[in-house]
Amino acid sequence: MRIVSQIIALSRSRQLGRQFREIERIVDSLPRRTRVQLGTLTLREIGQASRSEFPHLYGTSPEQRYLPWGEGTDVGYARARSDNAEVAIRGVALWLAVAYHETKDSPHLKLQLQHRHLLKVLHGLKEAHRNGTEAAPTRGNSLAAA
Repeated sequence: MRIVSQIIALSRSRQLGRQFREIERIVDSLPRRTRVQLGTLTLREIGQASRSEFPHLYGTSPEQRYLPWGEGTDVGYARARSDNAEVAIRGVALWLAVAYHETKDSPHLKLQLQHRHLLKVLHGLKEAHRNGTEAAPTRGNSLAAA
């Protein structure tokens, strides 16, 4: 049974890795303002997923609950490739949230490595959010400058 578990984890790791390369490319190509928005959406999605019974199955229909992994990353990935910018950003946020929870406590080395790489991307979004909100003028400041 252990060998089957390792094969499933390796297969999942490859699938997530392939999707993650595309997600990372999308994130890297975003303008700063959109990255700030993505950071906010991703944080919200991670929070919503953590409040669900099975965070790694967030975005998965209840009938699919007993699959080795959920549909959230596939749904997010499909949306991330949309031509509609709003749908794409929401898809990236969903993918990042589900992948975060799915890889978070994994006992498998490949998935642990993906989690660390994912944390780097999330940290970059957090920095963009922090820098974006510090640089944004407040209502009072913009009126004083006018």
